[in-house]
Amino acid sequence: MPEQLPLQGETVIFTGTPKSVDVFDLVRQYGGEPYSFPLIQVGEIEDSSDEERLKKSGAYDWLIFTSQSAVHSFQSKMKRYRLKAADIQSKIAAVGTQTAAALEKIGFQVEFIPTVFSADVFVQQFKPEGATKLNVLFLRGTLAGSLIREELPFHVVEWTVYETVTKPQSIISIVELLKKRTDCTVLFASPSAVQVFVESAVPIVGWSGFTIGAIGHVTANALKKAGATVNVTPETYTLKELVNALARRKEEIQ
Repeated sequence: MPEQLPLQGETVIFTGTPKSVDVFDLVRQYGGEPYSFPLIQVGEIEDSSDEERLKKSGAYDWLIFTSQSAVHSFQSKMKRYRLKAADIQSKIAAVGTQTAAALEKIGFQVEFIPTVFSADVFVQQFKPEGATKLNVLFLRGTLAGSLIREELPFHVVEWTVYETVTKPQSIISIVELLKKRTDCTVLFASPSAVQVFVESAVPIVGWSGFTIGAIGHVTANALKKAGATVNVTPETYTLKELVNALARRKEEIQ
């Protein structure tokens, strides 16, 4: 770390739910003060058809996971119905190294990860050798887009395994911080979080007076479409690299 801490005095607000405290520690190492106020909250969707769908999941050629939330919800169902990764012979595709790590932690071997961690790049690069007709299962959340189903040239079945709801208290807390603190950064990890912020916080605090960071071009585009200037985006789409990119930017303008 540099001797002069680039985030000294900076309030760094995470609007997603970090799966590890490492990113908070990284902010502190750079001299900043991290806050976690997730704008959305995810929870597993339980249904009477879960056991049957879970047992049939191994019949698909590929299972596709685009988030750690989907992995955790799928894992909960596996535990509930006493199914192990070894019982599922499907190949596994993951969008992102963190999603892949979550899958490997529960016993799966991930065989495909796109070079850029987003669904639009995934559908361009997911071309298994010799595959003409594949049956794939996409494990998704309630706010997932239709890109994977519509753009992949295979038979895609969707299984919505988790739901996303807003957290009003987080909005109140973020607005209060932005009003009190002069040096603030707000980090966005999904278009869903952007949408909540636009609807609930922007009418009060606007887009000026704080630094804006985004993971990925899809989230960045959502911010730009909403009228925001995106100051920081990392080359690798992870929270850790977003914090590193923020530190580099602050160091450059000091």
